Amino acid sequence: MEIQNSTSKDIDKIFRLYKIATDFQKSKYIVHWPEFELNIVQKEIAENRQWKIIIDNKIACVWATTFDDPQIWEERNSEPSVYIHRIATNPDFRGQNLVSHIVEWAKQYVLDNKKSFIRMDTVGENLELINYYKKCGFTFLGLSKLKNTDTLPAHYQNATVSLFQIEL
Repeated sequence: MEIQNSTSKDIDKIFRLYKIATDFQKSKYIVHWPEFELNIVQKEIAENRQWKIIIDNKIACVWATTFDDPQIWEERNSEPSVYIHRIATNPDFRGQNLVSHIVEWAKQYVLDNKKSFIRMDTVGENLELINYYKKCGFTFLGLSKLKNTDTLPAHYQNATVSLFQIEL
């Protein structure tokens, strides 16, 4: 298993994993991801903020990072953090606890970038996902009603999010 930055050659595979994740969300939950814009992923790749786990020469999982997430984290955004977004797993690799591998990678990434927190959010109160993220080492901080979502993707509009963090 290897974690590395995604490249522009990965874009079709990234969007395939987003589609699979969205279809899964639609089958289980009311809230699901919208179609993400190509330019967002291209920008993340150009800025080395789009990541992948490679297993047996296949992309097993993708996610994005940022150091800034003010519309979701509001006043807490001033705290030095790495924010993880859009984890999408290849169905061939489900059940391999890839989020735990992301957490281990993120702990070093946080230290390398002189940050103090690993943070994530998910829309709604998905108890199954909350328990899974807690098993991966996150503290569940509770629910937060978003106030200013004008530049966030559609699934955040008028949303309540579950907030998670690991403090290092």
